[in-house]
Amino acid sequence: MNFKIPDNIRPHWNYFLALEKDLEAVSRYIEFNKDNLNTYSIELAHLLLSSASEIDTVAKCICSIIEPNAKPDNINKYRKIIKAAEDSETYGFGLVGKEDPVLAEKHKHRLSDLIVYIPRYNLALHPWKSWAEDRNPDWWQSYNDVKHERNHHFNKATLRNTLYAHAALLALNYVYCRLEITKANLNRRYDYRGKNVTRRMKPESTLLRFSESFYDNPIAELGGYISSVSKDVSRLSDELSDRD
Repeated sequence: MNFKIPDNIRPHWNYFLALEKDLEAVSRYIEFNKDNLNTYSIELAHLLLSSASEIDTVAKCICSIIEPNAKPDNINKYRKIIKAAEDSETYGFGLVGKEDPVLAEKHKHRLSDLIVYIPRYNLALHPWKSWAEDRNPDWWQSYNDVKHERNHHFNKATLRNTLYAHAALLALNYVYCRLEITKANLNRRYDYRGKNVTRRMKPESTLLRFSESFYDNPIAELGGYISSVSKDVSRLSDELSDRD
């Protein structure tokens, strides 16, 4: 099966991976834990501005698929378009045909549902959670403050805001990839979630991750297969023993 990343996604995914490497380098100097979340620095400001700027770009790409004729130019318009699409049956979440299933809420993977983990440091981030309440995240406002009034708000270029911005960018790339691989057939969009999307986001991110259910795990799957076969062999052996 061909899991080639869509051409439109590749430059944005590669850019995310480059930013992730830069963020990983910061962990050599600032430990990623709750005690340091309010730490701020020039490097964190640089990463916050870079990731949030890319968020603006990827969000526009998402909106261009959902509403090709729209010209959104700020996060409020992105939020309106993306949330409306997620609530629409044509997004692939609702009843597409009489015999087609309605996707369970927990499997819809709305942007506001996506949780990003940093397993190495036992951190869990929910970057777009506030969109469920139709408001923008606090880290986004901090980014704008740092961008436009750095002389007054430089202390908002924190580790917390930087981590959240990078997590938000990973989530947006997931949504963008999902839309790209299904835009020719909206009826199949509910089939493409989790592993079916991340298989095309290659190479995989290493620092920021979704839950393990979003990724293939060949070793675990092989173990499950072996366990299943062992149970079948044991059952057949018992049946043959009963016949004797």
